[in-house]
Amino acid sequence: MSDITIYTGMLCGFCSAAKRLLKQKGAEFTEIDVTFSPAKRSEMAQLAGGQSSVPQIFIGKTHVGGCDDLYALDQAGKLDGLLGQ
Repeated sequence: MSDITIYTGMLCGFCSAAKRLLKQKGAEFTEIDVTFSPAKRSEMAQLAGGQSSVPQIFIGKTHVGGCDDLYALDQAGKLDGLLGQ
């Protein structure tokens, strides 16, 4: 299974939904909360091509995007393949 990193924020419903989907898929992930860390938020934005909203999800070296992007991949039948790399 690919390494998964999800940058999150406190009290973020989209972050919770993205984590819930990953857990349903049996995927383990590293969560980085950027709420009180400007350095981590800056790191996230740099890796995400300037995106500063949370969540920002990375599977392996692929920047998936946010929660809606993750669910779109799942609905298109592409998420399982990406998780299995």
